[in-house]
Amino acid sequence: MSFSEAEVERYARHLVLREVGGPGQQKLKSARVLMVGAGGLGAPAALYLAAAGIGTIGLVDPDAVSLSNLQRQVLYATADVGRPKVEAAVERLAALNPHTVVETHPVWLDSANAGDIVGRYDLVLDGTDDFATRFAVSDACLAHGKPLVSGALGRWTGQVGVFHGRPCYRCLVPETPPDAETCALVGVVGALAGVIGSMMALEAIKLVVGAGEPLSGKLLIYDALSAESRTVRIGADPQCPSCGA
Repeated sequence: MSFSEAEVERYARHLVLREVGGPGQQKLKSARVLMVGAGGLGAPAALYLAAAGIGTIGLVDPDAVSLSNLQRQVLYATADVGRPKVEAAVERLAALNPHTVVETHPVWLDSANAGDIVGRYDLVLDGTDDFATRFAVSDACLAHGKPLVSGALGRWTGQVGVFHGRPCYRCLVPETPPDAETCALVGVVGALAGVIGSMMALEAIKLVVGAGEPLSGKLLIYDALSAESRTVRIGADPQCPSCGA
């Protein structure tokens, strides 16, 4: 797989980067990456994945753009309000990088369809705020052997983790917490979505090109109010409902 002159210029900063170079950029071009949720986390993540030269991006989201989304979902503009998110996203990502193919899945991802959709891709990012969807994504990734980059945020705090085999996401969250909160209930500062979404894209790029040390089996927690972060290791739970014995 060769690069056109336009691609060589577009990815020039990657091509001179020791950890990426030509071979790494070829891996990015060949990669098929699924983004579940095109909202606060999915919007910045998708932008950076397309900018990086990911060859195929799949977008899963059944929602339409609302005015309240625009405070943090930088993939969309005011004129997009009322349009299906995946429809508006295709146009925006094509304008950013016409070399990236975007496949759309305007559906709720659940246990019935997750396996079929996840199985088509090499790597999955989950930026949803619904635990049923998160569990379905995690179980499908585990069943198909796909790496999962998971992100979450609320108020002023965000987190990113990478799961590939054991431990899985459900070792961290085995069931829906009784006090589960969503951004719609507790709020979130918009710029935090950009920080965490960009971290998710960065972990995905590292996984594709094989650079550095990904957050495999670890969770990075970022507190925007104190500008502090910490990384904790996640242990495999022998009683995990998905990957436990």
